[in-house]
Amino acid sequence: MEFIYVVFIAVAVVLIVYHFYSSAQRRKKLFAWAHSNGLSFISAKIHNFDDRFGDFKCLRRGHSRYAYNIMEGQLTDLPILAFDYHYTTGHGKNRSDHYFSAVIITSPVPLKPLYIRRERFFDKLTEFFGFDDIDFESAEFSRKFYVKSPDKRWAYDVIHQRMMEYLLNAPDFGIQFDFLHVIAWRPKRFGSEDFAAAAGLIRGIIDRLPEYVVQRQKGLS
Repeated sequence: MEFIYVVFIAVAVVLIVYHFYSSAQRRKKLFAWAHSNGLSFISAKIHNFDDRFGDFKCLRRGHSRYAYNIMEGQLTDLPILAFDYHYTTGHGKNRSDHYFSAVIITSPVPLKPLYIRRERFFDKLTEFFGFDDIDFESAEFSRKFYVKSPDKRWAYDVIHQRMMEYLLNAPDFGIQFDFLHVIAWRPKRFGSEDFAAAAGLIRGIIDRLPEYVVQRQKGLS
């Protein structure tokens, strides 16, 4: 029994050491990516992201929320904020810690709320009970993507045929607009290549906003 206890402790120590080592190595890679793109890098925990970006659902889950490994600056002439994020669900023995990464880019034109992600099995069940998402002329896009917006006209304006083709061939990220920002995230931590892909996806969406939409939104500002 004593031998098993010693082995258990040794394995736990190894896992803890490996966790800190892999976290340090990943942090070095993120710092290098940030530096190569002219972004600042802060590893410290920042607790106000859920207030700064209160409309983004992924930043308001659970409790004990904070961002860390924060990279900020200008990327392709637009303000960018890239970061890891933590939140906790439950308490005591039922406590679980969750980690993911996200990129937020500030739009050069005012936006309206919009939520886009890949369709999941649960979405089919909610659809059965009448909680439909927005459907589009492309059956393939409607089958593969879940889209919500309080303004359907806005959703149709943004997600035109060329945008649908772009999203169908784009990397899989959840996407949400507030009134001035676009966020892309996944429910896991990114590598530097994922941060680049998320930033590229958002930029691609912004660049594909129709000119009449851009002019109309600028007229509202």
